[in-house]
Amino acid sequence: MSGIVESAGTEVARQLPDEREGMGLPETPTGQNRTVRSALLDAALEVFTERGYTDAGLTEIATRSGIPVGSLFQHYGGKRGLYLALWEEFREEQERRTAATLTAERNRGVDDPIALFVAGARAYLEGVWDNRRLGMLLVEDDAPAGFDALRRQWDRAWVRRNARLLEVDEKRRAGRVRVRVITTVIGGAARELGDCGDETEAREIVDEVCGILIHLSAPPS
Repeated sequence: MSGIVESAGTEVARQLPDEREGMGLPETPTGQNRTVRSALLDAALEVFTERGYTDAGLTEIATRSGIPVGSLFQHYGGKRGLYLALWEEFREEQERRTAATLTAERNRGVDDPIALFVAGARAYLEGVWDNRRLGMLLVEDDAPAGFDALRRQWDRAWVRRNARLLEVDEKRRAGRVRVRVITTVIGGAARELGDCGDETEAREIVDEVCGILIHLSAPPS
């Protein structure tokens, strides 16, 4: 999962330039049929959620999408490509959401690093709730080979971005540990949101976690 970011868009491409090639992430050619891609991703999410990644079948995904298996391979290269495309879609949407929140807060005159960080964390967690089916799929252990390495790589970038937002000196071990703990709290809260029964419970969790983050984010006296 992605974290609190300073800017939306393609930051992953700038920070992890070899990610697509190394992990087999599908390219998005100009002019590609977005309707076909959307139908395939929607069907893949349904089947992955119901059966898990390992037991999901490409034939079932193609059938539910109404798209031939051949087109599935053409657009995504197989099951792994579908999963990674879902991950990228979720991550980029979360980045857009948190970046827009940070921009709005700064435009209101907010410049306190902790206030900005907590506002971004709230936006991120609200996004997890809004997209909880996809979010929960992506934190499960049942994933393509090599995905854990990709997720860890992104988690490290997430910690670095949070450190910049909180203006923490990453050269100091205490600062690094504090930001890593805070980032872990957000990740744990995201998993809890997936098990919420309704929006009221989800909002209670988000409020509680933001209170914890305010406390944890304060620099030591």
